[in-house]
Amino acid sequence: MSAVVDAHQHFWDPALGDYPWMTDEVAPIRRRFMPDDLRPLLLDAGVDHTVVVQARSDLEETRELLRLAAQTDFIAGVVGWADLAARDLADVLAQLKEGEGGDKLVGIRHQVHDEPDERWLVRDDVLRGLRIVRDAGLAYDLLVRARELPAALVAARAVEDLRLVIDHLAKPPIRSGESADWADRLAPFADLGNVSCKISGMVTEADWEAWRPEQLAPYVERVYGWFGERRCLFGSDWPVCLLAATYREVVDACRFTLAGFPASARERVFGTNAIDFYRLCVH
Repeated sequence: MSAVVDAHQHFWDPALGDYPWMTDEVAPIRRRFMPDDLRPLLLDAGVDHTVVVQARSDLEETRELLRLAAQTDFIAGVVGWADLAARDLADVLAQLKEGEGGDKLVGIRHQVHDEPDERWLVRDDVLRGLRIVRDAGLAYDLLVRARELPAALVAARAVEDLRLVIDHLAKPPIRSGESADWADRLAPFADLGNVSCKISGMVTEADWEAWRPEQLAPYVERVYGWFGERRCLFGSDWPVCLLAATYREVVDACRFTLAGFPASARERVFGTNAIDFYRLCVH
């Protein structure tokens, strides 16, 4: 069996920086979360490695995550933040890679769905930035909802040799069940071999108090149908997931939704695909 990898989790300390999305609605997770909090949960759930992902638009957070990665055995990769529109982006990425933990930098992300402009991804300066990310040998995480998917599709076609992954299934409206628009906009990515999709973030798009694994299964089945066994990655979205479920409940829910798929597919979704996509060095 290959290593089990959680391809999407976070660490943060609100005392060290501003997280604008941490409103009163998410008050239970508006506190410090660090590797020592996650380690026993990984052991309990049978997860070997993680990819830690940025949560605020700040280079200092990226440096903090890289330092944590250098000191934490289970962190296999860091998806940090950098300003795609910055003229010195290439130099910034080079400096990050040369600094402490820089060998763990595997990708870049920006909270695109918080941008007022739904076409932000196809701005000339942003497309230039995506090409620089590609040239640096890094992947790019697409944090988008259905609103931004058309622009994401244009960007994915424009920079076709950039490894892209859609976070959280592009946040389908599981709570309402009105998924037609989401499905229509996500399905075209099936034809783009450079785009993968994270099976993550579902419990917080469902009813936090009343979700069931059975409600998540249809969304996983559709994504699996579009992206196949080689382009789907498991992620917990811990500690955001704690708003609706424990870490173990999220892992078990994903295992439930994949139970009917071949063992080879489950192994790929729970580890091999993340290792291949992010080019992780795991032992």
